[in-house]
Amino acid sequence: MGRNRRSLAVTLLVCALAAAGCGGSDEPTPQLRVEVVGTRPHDPKAFTQGLDVLSDVRYEGTGLSGSSTVRAYDLDSGAELARVEVPAPYFGEGVALAGSILWQLTWQNNVAFARDPKTLEVRAQVGYEGEGWGLCARPQGLVMSDGSDTLTFRDPVTFARTGSVTLRGRRDAHLNELDCAPDGSVYANDYPSDRILRVDPDSGAVLGVIDASGLLTPVERARTDVLNGIAHLPGTDRFLVTGKYWPTVFEVRFVPV
Repeated sequence: MGRNRRSLAVTLLVCALAAAGCGGSDEPTPQLRVEVVGTRPHDPKAFTQGLDVLSDVRYEGTGLSGSSTVRAYDLDSGAELARVEVPAPYFGEGVALAGSILWQLTWQNNVAFARDPKTLEVRAQVGYEGEGWGLCARPQGLVMSDGSDTLTFRDPVTFARTGSVTLRGRRDAHLNELDCAPDGSVYANDYPSDRILRVDPDSGAVLGVIDASGLLTPVERARTDVLNGIAHLPGTDRFLVTGKYWPTVFEVRFVPV
């Protein structure tokens, strides 16, 4: 009888530590969809790799070796404020504004560029290991993706690695473009799907799955590439989303299904 009590106690302890409860199940991950609030024109020749918004400026990084750029646009009018070409063989990826530095990743070149936010000119460059995909900035520092199910944290000034977190229960995810939202969560495009994952960057828990399909017409979708580009609009509950070669930037809310 004592052995049975001990076995039961051990079983209950294991279940508690697993945070799943024996015979029970975790709460389902919230499912959301996009509600389109408005649209803005987008360069259909832009192979969009990164999107960020600060105040009244939208920053965009584009890719492909020999065709990569970094651009700054007036958020309201859409007028181009600045543009710089990224020389070959660099393949531009995600961009994020951290303080007075606009960081830009490269895909397989193992280099990050620290740029002036106004002129977009390179101030410095640093090396890193692995691939660069998406990037966003939160008060604690930079969050970076490499196409896997792991987020890497980096110092916003030196770009030194400071830690990482792997998604829980999403080993098949390919995290791409990122947005660090004001509530502390990270929104990530899940390449090559039309899904956006809302992630807790401290625990790796997926807090929501957003279906962003259907934004383009079938004809437009056939002429474009994947969804890639997400940026929170400061002071609102809305986001900008777009994709590679998309003709439109969509202003959206994420609402329950």
